[in-house]
Amino acid sequence: MHAFAYTHAINAKGDLFLSSMEKHLKAERTLVMVKPDGVQRNLIGEIIKRHEQVGLKLIAIKMMVAGADHVEAHYTLDPEWRRVTGEKTIAGYKEKGMTPPSDDPFEITAKILAGLKKYMVAGPIVVMVWQGAHAVKIVRKLVGSTEPLSSAPGTIRGDYVLDSYQMADTDGRAVRNLIHASGSPSEAEAEIKHWFKPEELASYGLMQDSIIYSPELEDILE
Repeated sequence: MHAFAYTHAINAKGDLFLSSMEKHLKAERTLVMVKPDGVQRNLIGEIIKRHEQVGLKLIAIKMMVAGADHVEAHYTLDPEWRRVTGEKTIAGYKEKGMTPPSDDPFEITAKILAGLKKYMVAGPIVVMVWQGAHAVKIVRKLVGSTEPLSSAPGTIRGDYVLDSYQMADTDGRAVRNLIHASGSPSEAEAEIKHWFKPEELASYGLMQDSIIYSPELEDILE
């Protein structure tokens, strides 16, 4: 059997393999938030520009002042967040040869969460949903490491922030890193539902979609 025909035959239930893959990749979505420091530093446009330039599509956006309860619910959508974040934070300190403030991950994340709530309600934020192939990984790559000091040049945090965990700890606050981006597709979907109603997500086409996703470059030459 021809390879193309075989691919079709083994997908007995419905959509062709290539079509379903294309649909899945194009439809991936991720949540991005410009935090209060990003808004205050007039970086909203620059952050949007970088996402647009890579080929992602903006399907929802709003500016708001978030409540502390809503912020806490956002960071704790994953029941494992407190433990995992605490363990990562402790490991990060030790990798840098520094002594963590505590060896208890839950004690660490209690302080982190208190700082995040204070930080995130300090002023307006801009919440967005971006759509496109590999949206979560692409955005994480654009944004850079959570700690600005460790972010590579060319990333949003690497180019626009000089903050560090050490400075944030010294000042008793959350690290100011301009932007939040979902860590996985499942996390993205949960976060999108937390911040947006289904009717707030726009479904529309862009002219660039045919250039990015079409198997053949068509209708370019006259």
